[in-house]
Amino acid sequence: MTLLRSIAFNVLFYGNLTLQLIFWSPFFFFCSEATGWRIVRNWARSSLWLLEHVAGARSVLLGREHLPQGSAIVAAKHQSVWEILALLVAVDRPTFILKKELLSIPLFGAFARHMGMIPVDRAKGRGTIPQMMEAAKGAIANGRRIIIFPEGTRTAPGDAVEYRQGVFRLYEALDLPVVPVALNSGLYWGRNSFMKRSGTIRGDFLDPIGPGLDRRRFLDTLRTAIETRSRELMAEAGWIDPGPSRSGAPDSHPADTTNGPDQSRETTS
Repeated sequence: MTLLRSIAFNVLFYGNLTLQLIFWSPFFFFCSEATGWRIVRNWARSSLWLLEHVAGARSVLLGREHLPQGSAIVAAKHQSVWEILALLVAVDRPTFILKKELLSIPLFGAFARHMGMIPVDRAKGRGTIPQMMEAAKGAIANGRRIIIFPEGTRTAPGDAVEYRQGVFRLYEALDLPVVPVALNSGLYWGRNSFMKRSGTIRGDFLDPIGPGLDRRRFLDTLRTAIETRSRELMAEAGWIDPGPSRSGAPDSHPADTTNGPDQSRETTS
């Protein structure tokens, strides 16, 4: 059943993306920003709907009260495509820090540029920081919220990955609170995985980290908050922590929690 659901979901997910890009492209670049966001959010919501009703994986994102009014930096754990979809729905006028390669995807890259996403050329290493900072300051001045994945790439559940310096550079230069986001999405929609598992994908916005910390204290605080809560969410879903001596078990998966106690909670779809 999981295989059949995964086949159906992947076909519908990519078909939905392709059709929406083609359908909206004649209008997208000439519509208002508000209309553009409605189009993007409707795509994200439709994708989460397919994930729940085809693959059997519900979406729950709690703690939105931790998002400050106005501009902020959202720093999220990154295990899956799921958090991109969920944050598009939950965060008002988000500006994602994303890898430059995504902008080369036909139509998708043009849509991302038009919506003000900030590309980062990872091949340049620290050399890309000044350009990222300039673009981020412009986004904040325009009332946007910055979303960054501090690990820099998707990771498997349990992997120990150092957080990159870019998130601290943003925190230091923009003088804004950083809202950590913990999640368990990799248990259900793993990186580079064709299979999608049923259950409840959970994400939590955590207490904001106020401005003013030095680099070490900030990164330690951010990492501890995200990693501790993410492991708790994964454990609640049935994941067995492999312990500090291992990097994680990408093939680990939780019990099906589709009918579990989270069903009454807020969803992103």
